[in-house]
Amino acid sequence: MAIIKDIKAIGLEHDLGEIHAYGMARGLTSVRNATIILLETDSGITGLGEAWGPCTMVAAALEILKPYFVGRELTQHALVPPYFYAQRYHLGAQNTFTSCLGGIDIAAHDAIGKQNDVAVYQLLGGLYQDRVPAYASDGDFAVHPKNQLQDQLLSFRDQGFRGVKIKIGRGPDDDEKRVALAREALGPEIFLMVDANGNYTSDIALKSIRQLEGYNIHFYEEPLPPTDFDGYARLRPASHLPLATGEALYSAHDFKRLSDASGADIWQPDLTLCGGLTVGNEISTLARVSHVRVSPHVWGGAIGLAAALHFSAAQVPWPHTDNIPEPALLEYDQGDNALRDEILKTPISCIDGYL
Repeated sequence: MAIIKDIKAIGLEHDLGEIHAYGMARGLTSVRNATIILLETDSGITGLGEAWGPCTMVAAALEILKPYFVGRELTQHALVPPYFYAQRYHLGAQNTFTSCLGGIDIAAHDAIGKQNDVAVYQLLGGLYQDRVPAYASDGDFAVHPKNQLQDQLLSFRDQGFRGVKIKIGRGPDDDEKRVALAREALGPEIFLMVDANGNYTSDIALKSIRQLEGYNIHFYEEPLPPTDFDGYARLRPASHLPLATGEALYSAHDFKRLSDASGADIWQPDLTLCGGLTVGNEISTLARVSHVRVSPHVWGGAIGLAAALHFSAAQVPWPHTDNIPEPALLEYDQGDNALRDEILKTPISCIDGYL
């Protein structure tokens, strides 16, 4: 059995330049980053993972975490996180330790798959679908005058995307203006999603939701801050639009709180942040017993996208069988990002709306 020999972190950044900054209502960014995790075994196999967060913070977290893994059998990697959380309980879980553990978990799955010559989706339960429907995640707020909302939307319809998500969150009136523009550009058939990135309190979010009710919104993402579980519990019964959240929730424990609050119709775990594929499967099970859908969040590099693709390919839609009214869509970030497009020999591309 392979033994974990070493784990390394490689920080990657793509500097766009300030004129090309883009982002959300909370702020724009001119730098895309990702931390690649390399897990090496004594048999010569190297697994690749990705961890969310500033590269220096992930690297610092790895220095604390690595001794828990090195010397352990590769297949025992999932024993470490619960032990670490229990032993270091004062540190909490909503931090870079969890995202680093997620990167290690993804790398461990990759190494186990390579060792046994099987795809990672086979380790997650098997292949349910050999292509995954995707939505284009763009529609950002942007600095460059030629990268405004209407410019970003031009090609999505022709590329065959089932859905498109745009950023909102600067006020209900501005939200409606952006949504009206997007709906006109995309037409009535394409799913249209909106994302406020948690920039509202529940009263303002409800105003925004009410103003968008006539635009056939597929889901309204993060109307509230991620841990405002009481707010989600109040908002969901009052909303006529499906609510989605979860990209900034750490571990299955956070999703348990979301489930207890009945706070969302669609859960959006980010595998590079929530704890990796092992935790992703825990969240998927919790979603199934809570009767909610799962649509993973992806906004990082190519390895995180690949992990989410394998995860989604193994997900059985619940409670559907032969007829799926609204397939779960995987987020496919369309912003300028070399870490998604240029670090793989063959980039993951969308063909006719599928990955």
